[in-house]
Amino acid sequence: MGGFFGAVSANDCIQDVFFGTDYHTHLGTRRGGMTSYSAELGFQRNIHSIENSPFRTKFEKDVETMRGKVCVGCISDTDPQPIMVRSKLGLYAICSIGVIHNADAIAGELLHNGCANFEAMSSGSINSADLIGALIAQKDNFVDGIRYAQSKIQGTMSLVIMLKDSVICARDKAGKLPIIIGKRSDGFCFSFEDFAFMKLGYTTCHEMKAGEILKLNKDGYEILAEGTDKMSICTFLWTYYGYPNATYEGRNVEVMRIRNGMIMAENDIKNGRLPDVDYVCGVPDSGTPHAIGYANRSGIPFARPFIKYTPTWPRSFMPTNQSMRNKVAKMKLIPVHDLIKGKKLLFVDDSIVRGTQMRETVEFLYENGAKEVHMRSACPPIMYGCKYLNFSRSNSELELIARQIIDEHEGVEGVKYISEYSDSNTERGRLLRDEICRRLELTSLEFQSLEGTFKAVELEGCKLCTYCWNGKEHCGE
Repeated sequence: MGGFFGAVSANDCIQDVFFGTDYHTHLGTRRGGMTSYSAELGFQRNIHSIENSPFRTKFEKDVETMRGKVCVGCISDTDPQPIMVRSKLGLYAICSIGVIHNADAIAGELLHNGCANFEAMSSGSINSADLIGALIAQKDNFVDGIRYAQSKIQGTMSLVIMLKDSVICARDKAGKLPIIIGKRSDGFCFSFEDFAFMKLGYTTCHEMKAGEILKLNKDGYEILAEGTDKMSICTFLWTYYGYPNATYEGRNVEVMRIRNGMIMAENDIKNGRLPDVDYVCGVPDSGTPHAIGYANRSGIPFARPFIKYTPTWPRSFMPTNQSMRNKVAKMKLIPVHDLIKGKKLLFVDDSIVRGTQMRETVEFLYENGAKEVHMRSACPPIMYGCKYLNFSRSNSELELIARQIIDEHEGVEGVKYISEYSDSNTERGRLLRDEICRRLELTSLEFQSLEGTFKAVELEGCKLCTYCWNGKEHCGE
């Protein structure tokens, strides 16, 4: 994933961007970067690896020396950003969030058409921002260049371009990811998540539409290209990725998760599937508010049999190696034995992807004396690897536990019946749940439905991306 934050002010705004960018580190923890401009020092840029050390620690000294009334910061799970670009459109800094699936094809086409060269990383790959900059330079102005780049890219791309006295923001054409504009008496800022600027004294003044392009300076913002109300925003922003305080399209993340848990409990009560358990528990962190909602609606007490130890490993996907991620996930969940031994527990997790970490968690619960372990997933079964944001990190869809089971029972023909497998009221749906229970040693399992997800977010399904659940970018397709 990744995130960005920036400001244009009548005053020095380095500290604002430092804190605002730091608030985005939950969205990706591989690299961080900051770029600013001042008349005295020109463009200043610092990029650091933040895989093994927090953004704040790596950039504290940089902030002491950087100066500027315009500054952008970026958290990236992929390339070092922001980068500096010099083209016929001038000298500027650029950073982006999203994924480009056809990067090699675009690079080949640009080289064939006369682009002299690209700076390559040690892996041989081209920095995505460098590639985007080259596409933008094919046109005579930034708006046409951004539109051209978005038309060529397969995947998702939101970007910001920092000039000497302003910033151009462009939300991706499908509106998968948000960009929110904040206002303060001395200037304006942009942010992936609105909570990141609230503590800095900014208030929300505009949420960009899908495909919208605007220019931001200390006095205000100008819409350079209109956006559209038609979008397919990533639903996992509410279910998993988003910080609890964040609000997208007017819908708060924490409120959605609590409401989502309540809807799951209502469904279990309605269908006679509410289990007799001692506690409802959340798999921390994102599963916790879903569980609180479930407990509130069901009347079953909420408890925390696991406490997440976060001072050194705030997110389990930080290491690039999958086995290391699994180890970290196991090590940081510390059991409270008095709430496990002899207890029947119902856990709520944000999702079930491969099932590897959940299997280890369930095994450990039984090792510590749990009598029963029930599971509720806060979203439908994941059937497809995300092609827009790389949510699942899957090299093959057969890494997904739901698809493994479908393939083992019906082979490639099973794909035709994915909607049935997602539905617990069908024979195929019951088979999927029973098999996952067997593999993960669960007493019972249920998933939130697509309809329940839409109800929890309180947005029309046609505005939410559902690709990872049903292979459709829009529910109405």
